[in-house]
Amino acid sequence: MMAAGLVIFAEYWLMIGGVVALLFLTIGIDRIDEDARGAYIFRPLLVPGVLLIWPLVLWRWYALETGRADETKRYKAVRGAHGLIAVGMALSIAIIIAFGLGIKQTWPDHIAPERLSEAGQ
Repeated sequence: MMAAGLVIFAEYWLMIGGVVALLFLTIGIDRIDEDARGAYIFRPLLVPGVLLIWPLVLWRWYALETGRADETKRYKAVRGAHGLIAVGMALSIAIIIAFGLGIKQTWPDHIAPERLSEAGQ
């Protein structure tokens, strides 16, 4: 029952995504991105992404069409936390390796090994 519901949800999600992809890639992309005008070869490559993230595509398309998007933040690099994240990732890798090497695995004493077949067979 749950699996059937998820499949139905995925089908509707992709159908709506197909409609959004069709509209956005034929009409919308020319209106919001001047570099995409006349560039038709790359548009089929965008279809899988638009199928999956169509709510974000619609929201961004609406924001750019109405002028609510702040264009000064559009190309601003997000570098403030890069150093902190790099240090955190390095520390987490070191902790994971130390933890993995620190765990000692032992064979249970009450289980005797069994030979599955005779030697040479």
